[in-house]
Amino acid sequence: MRESPVSLTIDLNAAGVRHGFFKLPISTDDSAWGAVMTPISVIANGEGPTVLLTGGNHGDEYEGITALYKLAARLTQEEIQGRVIIVPTMNALAARAGRRCSPLDGGNLNRSFPGDPAGGPTQQIADYFTRVLVPQCDYALDLHSGGRTLDILPFAAAHRLDYLEASLGVEHCRHQEAESLAGALAFGAPSAMMMFELDAEALYDTAVERQGKIFVTTELGGGGSTTPERQAIADRGVDNFLAFSGVLKNRSRAQLEDELTNAALASHAKAPLLIDMPDASCYVQSEHEGLLELCVALGERVEVGQCVARVYPLGRAGQPAVEYRAERDGVLVARRFPAQVALGDTLAVIAEVVDDLARDAT
Repeated sequence: MRESPVSLTIDLNAAGVRHGFFKLPISTDDSAWGAVMTPISVIANGEGPTVLLTGGNHGDEYEGITALYKLAARLTQEEIQGRVIIVPTMNALAARAGRRCSPLDGGNLNRSFPGDPAGGPTQQIADYFTRVLVPQCDYALDLHSGGRTLDILPFAAAHRLDYLEASLGVEHCRHQEAESLAGALAFGAPSAMMMFELDAEALYDTAVERQGKIFVTTELGGGGSTTPERQAIADRGVDNFLAFSGVLKNRSRAQLEDELTNAALASHAKAPLLIDMPDASCYVQSEHEGLLELCVALGERVEVGQCVARVYPLGRAGQPAVEYRAERDGVLVARRFPAQVALGDTLAVIAEVVDDLARDAT
């Protein structure tokens, strides 16, 4: 396999604070000898863990992008013991265009891993993360939200790692899964989830997990915008994850756990809400085209058989709506944001509320 065509404008291994780019050469109608310039920052100070923070895997998911640009502007060398690598917009061109996928080649970065150094631009960027950036980290946090087409109850998530047992060993996978779940809880979102992906093979998540790293992902809202409440969750969660990793000098993992416990006690509520997505039946997907009516609000409890959505045919009056019903008890954790729907669109996602997400509790 050829070397990555990507080059860095900064040294990731030198002490201090550096802001620059990783550059991918491209040739387009607008720029014959151009480059995709992806912002990257590194804050390094001596021995310690390396934390890789990423946002903008999809360019229309702004909560994480904003949180990481803010962090890159304020985090100092004196605050850390180890290294923090920040990539606010993994898919930089998509972020500039306000699109989920790259306007250059139409590539969905989070469906392009492990990537290919001889492929198109999106495949080359995926390859750079897989072979250059991810191997350097101990902990990885990838910040997502629903973008323009989904609105999602804010949560941090980990995955079941049974699929790695043959390659990494059962003992390692159990430890990796438990630590990733601990990281999702430490993020401090209103909900924590054990997440089921419809097709995980080409995800960034899978590329990171296959390398044995502690990995946490999020969904922090959506609708192609932010709110003060959801942005605060993202900002606070990034700081919490750094404390969880042990890279902060003055805020340890034990201190963070005490803070989260005290906050839960002060609010007189169990925090966070624990939710599990065991299989594909959590996803309610459209088999019709038309106008969407959601019958359940985000965060609302639902029962099996309950009508959660209706789709009305457009173009002819007097036609009955098609009702979509829940296949399980749970809580509505995600919904389609635009009112118009097409065949195959996810209308709603229903996850189970549980008392404990640990493996031995399920």
